[in-house]
Amino acid sequence: MFFSLEIGLSLIAVLLLIPCLVLLVECLMSILPLNESLETHLENQPSFKILIPAHNEETVIEETLKSLLLQVNSPDEIIVIADNCTDRTAEIARKFEITVLERQDSEKRGKGYAIDYGIKFLNGKPPEIVIILDADCLMEPQTLGYLVQLSYAQQKPIQSTYLMETDLDPMLRDKISAFAILMKNFVRPYGLARLNSPCLLNGSGMAFPWSIISQVNLANNKTVDDMQLSVDLAIAGYAPSYCPQGKVIGRLMQQDQAQSQRSRWEHGHLSLILSQTPRLLLASLKQRRLDLLALALELSVPPLSLLVMFWGLGMSIMVTAGLLGISWLPSILLGIGGICLITAIVTGWAKFGREEISGWALISIPFYLLWKIPLYVTFLVRPQSKWVKTERD
Repeated sequence: MFFSLEIGLSLIAVLLLIPCLVLLVECLMSILPLNESLETHLENQPSFKILIPAHNEETVIEETLKSLLLQVNSPDEIIVIADNCTDRTAEIARKFEITVLERQDSEKRGKGYAIDYGIKFLNGKPPEIVIILDADCLMEPQTLGYLVQLSYAQQKPIQSTYLMETDLDPMLRDKISAFAILMKNFVRPYGLARLNSPCLLNGSGMAFPWSIISQVNLANNKTVDDMQLSVDLAIAGYAPSYCPQGKVIGRLMQQDQAQSQRSRWEHGHLSLILSQTPRLLLASLKQRRLDLLALALELSVPPLSLLVMFWGLGMSIMVTAGLLGISWLPSILLGIGGICLITAIVTGWAKFGREEISGWALISIPFYLLWKIPLYVTFLVRPQSKWVKTERD
């Protein structure tokens, strides 16, 4: 009986150790200098269109469009899809002489449906590259050029850095959330780029060759359709690549809005880990492709706060098992995982996160985890599987 328990606990320890090791490798690779081969320059810029799905974004759409108009040659390169809007989003967008599409469908709601509507509009005269940008994101200078050039040169999806800004006087948990997003959307993809490995799409600041995006069914209301799209494209032979030079900045939601947004992201991520990681591993074996294995390992890393929770809970169980005389091997394995986890977090913070969060605030992460426990309990009881718009404050 003890032998069976030892095998079972060791297996659990290994499953927790793997994402800790993956996170460590990504963070260690991120501190290496940028590979210059990531930059691409073309003599002639390919044609492109920017699709901006927008639902009740009247408070932010103007600032987004003003920043974009500084980077495009003509306003008609920008298309706003006002999806099921009940405010002045479409009216404000039209003032900039861009293309504005209005869509009303009370049953088929969600970002995926809005983007699909925009893609169908482009069918008559398709561009060479399609850029997707959320309505509340600001695209930093030169980002558009990097996305268009890299996507055209590599003929694959490209993801830019997608970070979140907080209020001028953010709460501690908002600082920790921003740091977690920095780790997920910048530090880890940066490390993957140094390994020439694919990355996951993040939903905004993405570029696609028309030959690829026009073949994808985007009409859905999934909570993390960008991650699912990453998996589908990778298996089809178009694994996304990361462009660290490009950057888009979104806005971190506050209080109740933040809770809803995080629930949507993290419930969806957990569901995909369970359903798509085995799928990627199987495809990797069938197609004999290491890039699919790398993407499976990347997807297997849960949200940072949850990984820390899992490790803490697992370590408690393994130490108890050791004290009961079952085996100390699982504890040793998780101890190694803990060292990897702490080293990864400290490395990412020391190199990139000092401006986001102080060292003292970093130590307070355990209290932040207590705040997030109800979010993960909700996943076990009532997981959120459909897209729900996060209302603005």
